[in-house]
Amino acid sequence: MGLLPPVRHGAVRERRPDHVIRIALLPGDGIGPEVLQEARRVLEAASAAGLLDASFETFPHSADHYLRTGETLGEEAFARLRDEYSAILLGAVGDARVADGVHARDILLGLRFGLDLFVNLRPVCLRAPDLTPLRLREHETIDLMIVRENTEGFYTGSGGSLRPGTPQEVAISESLATRYGVERVVRAAFDLARRTGRHRVTLGDKANAVPHVYGLWRRTFREVAEEYPDLEAETRYVDALALELVRHPDQFDVIVTENLLGDILSDLGAGIVGGLGLAPSANLDLRGKGLYEPVHGSAPDLVGTGAANPMAAILSAAMLARENGAPLAAERIEAAVDRALASGVRTPDLGGRKTTEDVGRWIAREVAGGA
Repeated sequence: MGLLPPVRHGAVRERRPDHVIRIALLPGDGIGPEVLQEARRVLEAASAAGLLDASFETFPHSADHYLRTGETLGEEAFARLRDEYSAILLGAVGDARVADGVHARDILLGLRFGLDLFVNLRPVCLRAPDLTPLRLREHETIDLMIVRENTEGFYTGSGGSLRPGTPQEVAISESLATRYGVERVVRAAFDLARRTGRHRVTLGDKANAVPHVYGLWRRTFREVAEEYPDLEAETRYVDALALELVRHPDQFDVIVTENLLGDILSDLGAGIVGGLGLAPSANLDLRGKGLYEPVHGSAPDLVGTGAANPMAAILSAAMLARENGAPLAAERIEAAVDRALASGVRTPDLGGRKTTEDVGRWIAREVAGGA
């Protein structure tokens, strides 16, 4: 598997992969089914254009399924997703009818943890100059990768509460970090930088306030960096890093950080390149398994309005194609998204008037027709 970022146009010229990419579709909740339908449409267009071979199966697991059956993600479904599919493409999970969000946690975190998808890869790429709220300097652009550790930190759920609901309530949440978990994701970040011609890897932490967990991160980062003398390695406190992401984002190539901080920084990254409607992601184990998803959530207020932006889901599908041996399909999809933006084929969140389906169909036609 490649752990590759978006390739700028014209960089890849390879033949169609000689294997079928078996894709499990989890449409999920809210706008998930709407945006996933368009991502599938675009992948099918890439297949019709001879850029990849793909098969699809849709899984029902969602809030509706949970409320009807009491099942979040059962053992049988998990085993099939683990054993039978090259990749999983997720729409969104989250529904107010499930007050404790148990189905969303079991589906999303269950797959991340259960499949050991320890790398969460978030591209931060400015695809059209007018999309950023920042005043960029002349010739400045935004093109970086956030590598977020995906299976440790606060998201393990370690901790508990005493006397909940009383004035004496005590709540404790614990962040878990292991040398093994930190080292493998740090190494993945350095490998990504080296493989893609990037020059700097930045660690974001809060070692000045939380010395135990982030001290482990800093020591491990420095030790791994010694194995990559051709790359620049730096550490920054996450608050200062966030400031610099807004001031001068072009100074960053690859940012690596722990689970919670990565969750926050990646949304900031999305904000400076146009919003969550353009934010794809990949959850990877680097051995061939991946879960791909837009990061915008289920957005229940947009359901059925046609206003949901499918580009994040479509760009997630491009990441899926690249990681599964179809880089030309990925390049074609990304180029089509860029042409859509340049041509004003945009949903309302980007200042346009097109519907979810309008955008998906336009991009699919571009993919089928070629550059």
